[in-house]
Amino acid sequence: MQITIINGPNLNLLGTREPGVYGSQTFEDYYKALQEQFPNVQFTYLQSNVEGELINFLQQQGFTSDGIIFNPGGYTHTSVAIGDAIAAITTPVIEVHISNVHAREDFRKISHVSAKCKGTISGLGLKGYALAVTYFLYQ
Repeated sequence: MQITIINGPNLNLLGTREPGVYGSQTFEDYYKALQEQFPNVQFTYLQSNVEGELINFLQQQGFTSDGIIFNPGGYTHTSVAIGDAIAAITTPVIEVHISNVHAREDFRKISHVSAKCKGTISGLGLKGYALAVTYFLYQ
């Protein structure tokens, strides 16, 4: 099984960025543990702070990958173009957020991507990525 993980803006700072909200583990360390937890999954990963790069990667992976796990970060609340890119591809997408976006500022309760995704996991920390992998494995 081929699963693509895409992280949006500022997620390259996990481990140092607001550890009270996002935890103290880097995504690189978590990604290694995720690969060990699911040895039969072939993962592809991209993190970018650039909206167009995220859209290009969605389009590149969105017809060949078995599933996409996507944390669009702040673009969740602002990018109609990312929502449109998800709607245009055939690979199912699970939206993941480390924090509970519904328990934060009001603007974070708006998502331009949720309605285009198969589902959303929010507020369960980095474990949300493993839960999304599990969904793809057993759907």
